[in-house]
Amino acid sequence: MKLFEYRKPDGSFDYATYRANQIAANHAKIDWVWAVEENLHFVGAYIARVVEKPRFGICHGTRRGKEQEWLSSDLGCEVIGTEISDTASQFAHTIRWDFHDVKPEWIDAVDFIYSNSFDHSYDPGKCLRAWMSCVRRGGVCVLEHTSYHGPDAANAVDPFGAELTLMPYLIATWAEGQFGVREILKAPAKRNEVQDCDFVVVQRF
Repeated sequence: MKLFEYRKPDGSFDYATYRANQIAANHAKIDWVWAVEENLHFVGAYIARVVEKPRFGICHGTRRGKEQEWLSSDLGCEVIGTEISDTASQFAHTIRWDFHDVKPEWIDAVDFIYSNSFDHSYDPGKCLRAWMSCVRRGGVCVLEHTSYHGPDAANAVDPFGAELTLMPYLIATWAEGQFGVREILKAPAKRNEVQDCDFVVVQRF
């Protein structure tokens, strides 16, 4: 596991630099869609199978918003995306939001969360606890994990990286007994530049 730390000279957390780096990276890649459509249809079919009557979902860190578009179409329910950059307003069903934070109306009210951007978290434990506080009992959080989400890929833009085999143990540590890994699914497709692609499914106890 590797976690890039944003620190001011006095050692305190430098949120301004984190936010600025995320926005700059978003601007630089605004025309690029990371999500693979076949994989999102696979995730949608999985959610339809394990979550009873999903009505509301959130996709975190969506850039162009294709994730919520595909999942909403497949599941026939409301799905919104969050994006920290000012470009959020350019894309349908996307709000400008730091995914480490939670809206009060989301608590225990989200049927599913999907993200391929968990590696963008400056504090993955805090982040996942926030997301899982929103997922209702019986709901799931699906995290995409590729070779680009490993420790060797961690940097100032993608601060967090961990091997797939370590993720269940990290999640158990962060969960404090409240949630855990339900299963790990092999994605049906992957981008050419990655060696593998899986989905870590997290569920509340």
